[in-house]
This record gives sequence, C-alpha cells and structure tokens, in this order.
Amino acid sequence: MKKLIVTTAVCALLSGAAFAQEGPWMVRARAVGLDMANKDGTSLGLSVNNKTIPEVDISYFFNQNVAVEVILTVPQKQTVHSSALATDLGTFKHLPPTATLQYHFDGSADVKPYVGAGINYTRITQVNLLSGGAGLENHSWGTALQAGVDFPIDKNLSFNLDIKKVNIKTDVFVAGVNSGVLKLNPTLIGVGMGYRF
Repeated sequence: MKKLIVTTAVCALLSGAAFAQEGPWMVRARAVGLDMANKDGTSLGLSVNNKTIPEVDISYFFNQNVAVEVILTVPQKQTVHSSALATDLGTFKHLPPTATLQYHFDGSADVKPYVGAGINYTRITQVNLLSGGAGLENHSWGTALQAGVDFPIDKNLSFNLDIKKVNIKTDVFVAGVNSGVLKLNPTLIGVGMGYRF
C-alpha cells in the first residue's frame, strides 16, 4: 500500500511539474475569415459582407486539459446590402468579444486538438443605414462553439488552426419600426501562431 501511495504521489508530482514547465498561459494571434450566414427575417433581402479580420486570444489552462479562452479583436466595419432594393444600405461597426471553456485532448507531441463552447457579446455601433432612416439593435448575446488544433513547434511556440460558429443577431428598424431580425451567425476560420508561457 505504501508503495502504491508513493508511486501515485510521484506520478502526480511529475505531472504537475510538466504542467508548470509548460506554463498556464497561452497567447495566440490569428487571421480569421468571417463568413456570414445572413439569415434575414425582413423583406429587404439583407446581407452583410464577409471579410478577414485580425484576432488575438488569451487562454488560461487550469490543468493539462481544461482551459478558458477570451477572444478579442478591434471594431469591424461591415457593409449591409439589400437584394430587394439592389443597393448597399450603408455600414455599421461591431465588436464581438467571445469567451469559451475548452477541453484539450491529450493527443500526441505533434498534434493537440481541442473543442470549446461559450458565449459571445457583440456591441453594434456607428450604424449608418439609409442615411439614418434605418437602424440596428445595439447589442447581441449568443452562443459560441469552437474546435481547433495546435501543432507544437517547440516548447512554447505552436501553429494553430481554429473554427468557430458564433450566434449574432440584431433587430432591424426602418423609420423606427421593427422590420424583423437579421441573423449574422458567422463561421470564423482562423490560422495563426500561439505562444505558451
């Protein structure tokens, strides 16, 4: 029994030492392709453009497998198009910080996959549609799902591929009247580098 206790303690210490050596923090920088679902509930045939945006995220590892990640970017300017009117209606800006709780699979030394789920809050500002004749709700709460993989390059540096599905929606107002809901619900495909410390 004593031998079993000693062996278990040694294994736990070695595991903890390995985790400590790896470091609990990770910072990633990604280029992210924003692909809008554009599910329009109005009669205007609305759509918002796709674009590539910069993204920085910070992760904290509670242990070898469980981490929380906060995903940040800068306010993004988007164009709203109406197929019914065959014209661009104008622009708006949005800031969509997202937090996910992740599970990192043990994987191998060369491939480390993970999945995550969390919440997104999007702040919508500087709305300029139909020269002020139309507007958008100024915020959105929604869920976020995530899957990705890290490819370690050395002890600290890794190459990252990541995909997220984020639920973002906004009420559309024309002349002060609620005309329906525009669900952006973008898919975000990211490529970048991570540094763990």
